[in-house]
Parts: sequence; C-alpha cells; structure tokens
Amino acid sequence: MEEFPKIIKKTMPAVVSVIISKSLEELEKELPLEMFPFFPFGVPEMRIPEEKIDAHGRVQIGGGSGFIVDPNGIILTNKHVIADPNAEYTIVTFDNKKYPAVILGRDPVDDVAILKIDAKNLPTIPLGESATVELGQTVLAIGNALGIFQNTVSSGIISGLSRSIAAKADQESPIQEMRGLIQTDAAINPGNSGGPLVNINGEAIGINAAIVFGAQNIGFAIPINYARRDLEDVAKFGHVRRPLLGVRYITIDETLQEKMKLPINYGALVIGKGPHHAGIVPGTPAEIAGLQEKDIVLECNGEKITMQKTIQDFLEELGAGDILKMKVLRGNKELELKIILAERK
Repeated sequence: MEEFPKIIKKTMPAVVSVIISKSLEELEKELPLEMFPFFPFGVPEMRIPEEKIDAHGRVQIGGGSGFIVDPNGIILTNKHVIADPNAEYTIVTFDNKKYPAVILGRDPVDDVAILKIDAKNLPTIPLGESATVELGQTVLAIGNALGIFQNTVSSGIISGLSRSIAAKADQESPIQEMRGLIQTDAAINPGNSGGPLVNINGEAIGINAAIVFGAQNIGFAIPINYARRDLEDVAKFGHVRRPLLGVRYITIDETLQEKMKLPINYGALVIGKGPHHAGIVPGTPAEIAGLQEKDIVLECNGEKITMQKTIQDFLEELGAGDILKMKVLRGNKELELKIILAERK
C-alpha cells in the first residue's frame, strides 16, 4: 500500500530494542552442576568470546522490542521480555543511543510491562483504540526480529479477535492462559515481542506478544487498551494495580456438563487442581464472600458465564476495590454474593 512508507517513517523512530544482559558471575551461578557429571574436579571455566562481553563485564543473553509512548521516556513492552529479576535491561533507541531501563510495572495477568529511561523529547507512537478493531483491518508489526534484524516491518490484516491461547514465555515458565488477544497474519518472530502492532493511522492497537510454532502467519498481540489501563495505574498509584478474586475454576460447556454430570451447560465450576491448589484461595475476596468449592458461578454482574466470556474476562473490566456480583448455584439453591476485589500482589 502507498501509505506504508509514510506510516513506517512516522512510527519507526519510536520503536526500541530491549537488550537483556547478565554479569559473568551471575551466569556462572546459574549453570546447573548436573550439566557436568563427568568433571570430578569441578565445573570447567566458562569461556565467552570477548566481543560478547561489554565494558561492564556483562553478556547479552537475549532481546526483545518495545515502543515509546511518552516523550519523557515511558516505554511499553511484554512482561515476558523483562521477566528475569536477575538480568539488566538496556534500551537501544532508533538513533542507536543506549539507556539503562527502570521497570515501572509488570502486569501480573496480561503480558504487559512498562519501562522508563532517562531521556526527554523522544518520538512516540500514539495509542489507538483496540475495542473497535475489525476483522480484515490492515496492520503493521514492527520490532527487532530474532534479536538480530533491528527495525523489521511486516504487514498483514487482523485475522481474529478475542482469541485465547495457553502460552509459555520459555521452557522453564508455567503455562499461562492469555485471553482477548488480537490475531494477525503479519509476521511476528522471536525478538518482535513487545513491538507495536499499528493501524494505517500509525496508532498502536496492540503489543506483539506470541506466535504459534509450527504454524504460518498466526501471531497474537495484546490489545492496547490493556496497556492503557496499566499506564493509568502507574501514573496514579506508582504500580500496576490488578484485581484479585482468588478462585480456580473450569468454564462449563456441554462436553464438561456431560462428563461431570452437571445440572447446566454454562457457568464456571469452582474446583481446585489437587490438594495443594484448592478451588478457593485462603484469605482472598472469594473466601471472604463465602464462595465454596464445587459452587457453580452462573453470572457475574448480571451476565452469564460462558466459554466466550469467562470470569477472567469480567475481571479484565474491573479494578481493585470494585464490586463483583455473582449468582451462584450451590446444590439446588441459587445464591447472590457480593465480592469486593482486592489488589493482586
């Protein structure tokens, strides 16, 4: 499209690379001894090429992307890009300047993180409106593809809305369900994570987050409205403030109803994942309000719980301190519960 070069020139200066580094000492601590079972006299010295070590004795171990949303150095990226608490993060801007990054907030539910660098008058990408995104809409994905090819651009369309996937940041991370995602066929590669998904007006409508390995042209982005909410929290409270309910559940459909001999084919069955993971987390708003194991949550705030709109989807629309009204089926009785949501730590 003729508009693409204009959009790229407008947005590219605000896209940054996120460099993940660790000291040699830290890397040596993290080497598991079981990797070296045949060295009775100790682990061999780790040798890293000198060109990979910077002036401060740090080694780059990974990278991602991000984009500037405030001229005073506020940057959006993915939470999984800056997940390692022992790593240091450096921002490389479009003009190849390097800045140490301070983490202002990590969203504990959605894959969003907010960083800050000490710089002024930076170029920015304006935030669009993800709630009005439509199927077939043209988009561009920008980022640091594979951690090697800086300022890579790919184009495509919005090919799905409100997608849910189970994802892992890496082999060591737990599986996390991500909901409400924007699906696109614009190429997203490892290293693109955290970069913007922009519309033809040059506005960010999403944060590139995930790909499906083994598939072609299937990528996912976090809706920008999730990040906007997190930015507002950081500005108001100094950190991301997400609501805590404290319940584990399975959303019911006809298959689960038949399998578990349940009385209805919708709602959420409160059930744990074993003796150490009960359906109701002790001390949380769910327990305080009287929700119990094996309850079926029929409605939240007057709307049915379905596979298309789960309890988590309702929580996305609420904040800490808000009230969540639940209609619950317990045995043969329907109950009304009023739950005051706490802040997730």
